[in-house]
Amino acid sequence: MKLERILDHLSPLVAADSQNPPREITAASPMFEYVRSVLPAEFATELVDHGDGHVTLLAVRGRPDLLFNCHLDTVPAGEGWSVPPLQLSVRDGRAWGRGVCDIKGAAAALLTVAEATEAPMALLFTSDEEGAGGCCVREFLASEAAGKFRFAVVCEPTGNRAVLSHRGFLSVKGWFSGTAGHSSEPRALEDSAVHAAGRWIAAAHAHCEAQAGAGNLTCFNVGRIEGGIKSNVIADRCFVHYSARLAPGGDNQALFDALAGLDGGRAEWQVPFSGPPLPAAGRDAGAAEEFAERMGLAITDKVDFWTEASLFSAAGLDAVVLGPGHIEQAHTTDEWVALDQLEAAAENYLRIVEAGA
Repeated sequence: MKLERILDHLSPLVAADSQNPPREITAASPMFEYVRSVLPAEFATELVDHGDGHVTLLAVRGRPDLLFNCHLDTVPAGEGWSVPPLQLSVRDGRAWGRGVCDIKGAAAALLTVAEATEAPMALLFTSDEEGAGGCCVREFLASEAAGKFRFAVVCEPTGNRAVLSHRGFLSVKGWFSGTAGHSSEPRALEDSAVHAAGRWIAAAHAHCEAQAGAGNLTCFNVGRIEGGIKSNVIADRCFVHYSARLAPGGDNQALFDALAGLDGGRAEWQVPFSGPPLPAAGRDAGAAEEFAERMGLAITDKVDFWTEASLFSAAGLDAVVLGPGHIEQAHTTDEWVALDQLEAAAENYLRIVEAGA
């Protein structure tokens, strides 16, 4: 695979501003126009704008049963860059710019593969992964088109090693209620919303700790708690925001139900985002492992970061995560990816496509 062609594709993709947030991405965004303009004519494309920055581009040639998934949105560029973040820079054996690692570099490799072979191939480009939306993939999986595929390759940075499993991600907000009053009243011990939240945190911590002791390690973290107005006023409201990351095969809903059941009837809960682990509950990585071995891919059993591969798994598809670069280079100032990683990714993707997997 020619590195020059990969970089030809990567340059306009980096230049297309797809920072998320803000969700200012539409079907008219330049990156979608570019992808459609360079795909060979044999590809049938469908562009769907779900609104609020959620856009999906499905491109299919022939009748493949494997789907490549690649998100084109990025985290915000931020400050402190030594190179222009929305302009591709190439030096010292690396490509630099926002998204080159996470994951426009993979997209450029896929476009190069699409030009290099006439084999059947399917690509799903999305725009909402970095906003913890998941709308694009979920909407696709609910569509008739998804039924044509049995396997998914999600192109997040893995150092070009096949990742077979990873943790899930559950984000939950809760509002505890209390009865306001003067702190001199003994009922403050029971009626304070802050006290109720504190008791719940202790119970939730004990529950997750017990799971870890049983060999089912759950990462649990209360990232924010806020309530009350003064030390001498019984708090009538308290806000809690926690996250949990379940081990592969875990069930987010089961954990949520268990933890909500510990609130003593004092809280209202909201789930901004729930992404299952990979493999999802009730599934295993056997088919993914067999696929990786058949394709000659190096294997990494598991990673701790979450990907949308788990959404495909939950929908009944087998899935691996496979892409150029390393997660440590993603979301950073002066984001970069090694040029040899891009070349190796294109070779992997080409081998998969031509194998008709």
